[in-house]
Amino acid sequence: MSKWVEAGLAVLLLAGPAAAEPLGLGRPALPEEIAAWDMTVLPDGTGLPEGSGDVWTGDEVFAENCAMCHGDFAEGLDNWPVLAGGAGSLQDRRPVKTIGSYWPHLSTVWDYVHRSMPFGMAQTLTPDDVYAITAFLLYSNGMVEDDFVLSKENFAEIAMPNAGGFYPDDRPETEYPEFTGDPCMSACAAGTEITKRAVKLNVTPVGPDGRPAGTLPDLHLAAAGTAAPAMETSEPEAPAETVTLAAAEAADPALVEAGGKVFKKCQACHKVGEGAKNATGPELNGILGRPVGSVDGFRYSSGMEALGSGGAAWDHDLLAGFLAKPKDVVKGTKMGFAGLKKDADIEAVIAYLSTFPAE
Repeated sequence: MSKWVEAGLAVLLLAGPAAAEPLGLGRPALPEEIAAWDMTVLPDGTGLPEGSGDVWTGDEVFAENCAMCHGDFAEGLDNWPVLAGGAGSLQDRRPVKTIGSYWPHLSTVWDYVHRSMPFGMAQTLTPDDVYAITAFLLYSNGMVEDDFVLSKENFAEIAMPNAGGFYPDDRPETEYPEFTGDPCMSACAAGTEITKRAVKLNVTPVGPDGRPAGTLPDLHLAAAGTAAPAMETSEPEAPAETVTLAAAEAADPALVEAGGKVFKKCQACHKVGEGAKNATGPELNGILGRPVGSVDGFRYSSGMEALGSGGAAWDHDLLAGFLAKPKDVVKGTKMGFAGLKKDADIEAVIAYLSTFPAE
């Protein structure tokens, strides 16, 4: 054994007992320090402090303390969580889990904001601030009107949309027994049946001859001099009528500039300009004059699809109404923000969008 190994073992033996001794760092927490964190808010409102807050105060407090991460309309920025919208999406391939679509208890919202937010400045908000933020989040999810005031007294009256969507984990009783016996190793299924092929599901690229891209030619048909039959493909829809370039050029430049500033509230979800693609919301190039719910590749809510199926198109009045109160125009819309408050902002956004024709 080398002298370096011996020295190392000696250090470990000497350090062992000492490591179990208190290091002398810090101090026990004071009772008042523990009390500041020791708060439990139950779903029925038990544990809530006195206080209240209204939607519009919550809008201001949220804009100052929360919007830098969650967006002005709780739509989420970058990788920060979306807090509003997502209604009816929990069974989708990519569900949008928000306060309105997923959280079962309002007490969880209040308690989490009070304990942990804003990020990096936890517990700097007063109870009234938290009541106001919670009221604003309820409004952003279409659960209350804009004159709503949340308080300890009416807290328990709020029923969350997904309150009945959770149930106890019963897998030990219902599923685990299925995996504890001897596994089936042969003739385990009665049979298999092909119900759909990839081409019919529109997940296989189609070549110029209408056959799946990369498909080898049918050698038997080629030998007989017969062309391979083309597969059925759906006819592409004619492009929707969009706003003309002349109309875009006629827009007031000052109004367009103002609209660009207001649109910053929307750009986390909607893209415009060259190469714009669908994001959380559909791209908006050529929105004026376009049939409702017609952007390729975007999955719309059932309400938006129904409006489009009825022949509606995004003219000025329909777009203005939707920007003001989306949930009043399209029931069940996935739009996560509550609406623009000022008519001037709505007109500015419409003017701004008119400058982006369909590509």
